[in-house]
Amino acid sequence: MKLASLLENLQYKVLQGDPCPDISAVVYDSRKVEPGCLFICIRGAVADGHSFARKAAEEGAAALLTEEPVEVPENVTVICVEDTRYAMAFVSAAWFGHPARQLKTIGITGTKGKTTTTYMVRSILENAGYKVGLIGTIEAIIGDRRIPAANTTPESYVIQQYFREMADAGCDCVVMEVSSQGLMLHRTQGFVFDYGIFTNIEPDHIGPNEHRDFDHYLSCKAMLLRQCRVGIVNRDDAHFERMIEGHTCQLETYGFSPEADLRAEDWSLIGGKGYLGIAYHVKGLMDFPVEIDIPGRFSIYNSLTAIAICRHFRVSEEDIIRALREAKVKGRIEMVKVSEDFTLMIDYAHNAMALESLLTTLREYNPHRLVCLFGCGGNRSRLRRYEMGEVSGRLADLTIITSDNPRDEDPQAIIDDIKTGIGKTDGKYVEIADRKEAIAYAIHHGEPGDIIVLAGKGHEDYQEIRGKKYPMDERVLIAEILAEQPL
Repeated sequence: MKLASLLENLQYKVLQGDPCPDISAVVYDSRKVEPGCLFICIRGAVADGHSFARKAAEEGAAALLTEEPVEVPENVTVICVEDTRYAMAFVSAAWFGHPARQLKTIGITGTKGKTTTTYMVRSILENAGYKVGLIGTIEAIIGDRRIPAANTTPESYVIQQYFREMADAGCDCVVMEVSSQGLMLHRTQGFVFDYGIFTNIEPDHIGPNEHRDFDHYLSCKAMLLRQCRVGIVNRDDAHFERMIEGHTCQLETYGFSPEADLRAEDWSLIGGKGYLGIAYHVKGLMDFPVEIDIPGRFSIYNSLTAIAICRHFRVSEEDIIRALREAKVKGRIEMVKVSEDFTLMIDYAHNAMALESLLTTLREYNPHRLVCLFGCGGNRSRLRRYEMGEVSGRLADLTIITSDNPRDEDPQAIIDDIKTGIGKTDGKYVEIADRKEAIAYAIHHGEPGDIIVLAGKGHEDYQEIRGKKYPMDERVLIAEILAEQPL
């Protein structure tokens, strides 16, 4: 492909060389440079691609995309742009033939609810006969392929590659999680979302390598409403007015508010043996009853978001109702049936905010006991351990402290930090460092009416110890425990 074709939607300056060489590949990782490629110099948190410019030229790159002049042989084309990350999104879209034009694209952003909502949307649309691709925190799904995720929102090149594969596989649409980091780093540029969704926002991802403060976090999230044709926004969120400032899309709202275009009314908690859920009635733009097998008020928001999206695909009420009953997300309040007497679930809650939200939600079901099993990751903030310990000690009737991903730390040291947090409360706890033994204890000491939560691992199927990942899937552990010692 000619370089000029890749740059057609960008402003740029040719610093040297042939302005329109043939390009054999687009590369942004210096380890993957090949003869004839366009090498994009990206400034990363660890390394700056500009420092590899000469090496890339020596290895045969035909052209370099940079933000500043670089010293390379005169026969190598150097193109300068203001922001190479932004440019890479447009170059990647062109390289893969603008695949987003062949798909209906749905982008979901927010502090909470992105993962569950993407799977709900996929479930509803597939039940209605659409073929749906998915990109998110857990995985990318392309036809029958499931690709484990490294980032919630991949680099723009990878997004466009996935879109190309989805279009070639016959997908009609794609639903994807859009992180604040992804927006900030221009990973979702190069195309316009057909639908952009805002779920909610709370202080999160604020730190040296993420967002400098909450205002910056919010402004990055709000970028989605300037990159979509139709924006679907949570009317109940406290930051609603700030979120929609400067939006360029057609706007729709959902929530409990009477001002919302799509509303949830008459909601109630439902449950049975080993089962928790919620029911409500959709009003406004649609009108029908909903029941879902996922507990909590936030499940109403997630499902209402999915309904607001799928309404645009002309999905019938019957298909929506059926699909929501069947929608499940690995590691997100994932109920595992082990007994008629108590409820056991797996959830990814791995910080204090998520754990407090989860346990507060489950408290509303008035369990006999609320039992919380969790550990904390090594090589991470010790403050998280104190906070999670304090939350569980305050909200759970029994905490089972165990190991998560200890990484390079001593698991007992992590457990001791968690105990420091619990010590600020009157909460009861036991400590069992081996996670399988801890889960076995939880199962075999379950009492009628208990709700038992295995928190922290969620969809993860490994345990990271001293730089190595060992297979460890809690679903497998539960099956092994029941096989070894049935209830």
